[in-house]
Amino acid sequence: MTITDNTETTVSLLAPGEPLAFEVVNAHGRGSAVLVCDHASNRVPRRLGSLGLDPAQLAEHIGWDPGAAEVARRLAAHLDAPLVLSSYSRLVIDCNRQLVRADSIPQQSAGVPVPGNRGLDSKDQALRCKELFEPYHHAISKLLDSRSHRPSLLLSIHSFTPVLDNKQRPWHIGVSHGRDRRLAALLLSALAHDAEIVVGDNQPYPIDAAVDYTLPVHGEGRGLLNVMIEIRQDGIAAVAGAAAWAERLAEAYRRIENDALHLCAPSSP
Repeated sequence: MTITDNTETTVSLLAPGEPLAFEVVNAHGRGSAVLVCDHASNRVPRRLGSLGLDPAQLAEHIGWDPGAAEVARRLAAHLDAPLVLSSYSRLVIDCNRQLVRADSIPQQSAGVPVPGNRGLDSKDQALRCKELFEPYHHAISKLLDSRSHRPSLLLSIHSFTPVLDNKQRPWHIGVSHGRDRRLAALLLSALAHDAEIVVGDNQPYPIDAAVDYTLPVHGEGRGLLNVMIEIRQDGIAAVAGAAAWAERLAEAYRRIENDALHLCAPSSP
């Protein structure tokens, strides 16, 4: 806590020595792809304890997207792509949710109560936004601004649970889009060459501008071709699986890259 004057105190959410709200990998990557990973970590700021949850609960999907960061880091290396990752749990504040939504700072997730998110006043919520949500998205904006002279294809890397509401989810990977389906269509076509996997078209989740934040703002908002990639968690629970999926995605991306960049090119007068 930092004293600013005799009547007012300013409280910082992050203690000295804690990681920044985001991490940028390969910032000057020369590839055409830009990667983001909204749910890369299940870390909770020390000031918030464990939000009233035990380590096993934080390790589950409610706390982050297991395996997504490992895939994203490896894919960034394959494609020489810059990557921005969030550094804190989606339970502290979800970097891919519109701030007006109740699940931006959820009081429960998948039926699990989150005691540390109950009874928050507007100042508590604003502090999480200011120190975690805004810096992460500013980092993405800054990176994209630095590449404004060249076309960029925006890929958001996520993972999903094999079972939801007692129903098995058959897809090994899902490719999702918002209003602009063009990049998703190319990637779906490339992945269809692999007979060993089941690919979801806008499954298990579509992109909804009323719910999602990252791609509607940084992708559609900038007129960039964009896609959300969701990988089933049982396929990337181990490092070997994450490495294999990163290689598979890199191969699929290279197959469509020229066609995707052609779509980005300005029309001739």
